Amino acid sequence: MTMHFEYKIEGGDFTRAGYASSQVKRSLKQLNVDPKVIKRVVVALYEAEVNVVAHAYSGIIEVYIDTEKIKMILTDKGPGISNIELAMEMGFSTATPEVREMGFGAGMGLPNIKKNSDEFKIESEVGIGTKLEIVVFIKQ
Repeated sequence: MTMHFEYKIEGGDFTRAGYASSQVKRSLKQLNVDPKVIKRVVVALYEAEVNVVAHAYSGIIEVYIDTEKIKMILTDKGPGISNIELAMEMGFSTATPEVREMGFGAGMGLPNIKKNSDEFKIESEVGIGTKLEIVVFIKQ
């Protein structure tokens, strides 16, 4: 059986950034998932969530939990990423000065997501948006 959760994200709404990751964390704890797995899921999802808030107009997070894995799909409407390879480099950021002043936009988001996931896929189209697929396996 697969559990499915969906969360909407509004661009610029930093007060709610992290809501989805905290809800998923609560669900995984209730399912007695290994704390190390939970930490990886929460870090990856939080980073992805903040990226949508910081860079896109809106987005949707879909989370699927089964006995094997946690799969997270984030689809946003926004400016997209013109150079994914560059965006994957640690420290590269297109965040605005306002976003940086709030403590976000250090350019660690995508590298941290990839580091904490077992499977990571990113697709982006400039002027349309970005789609991330993140998978963390439950059995390490």
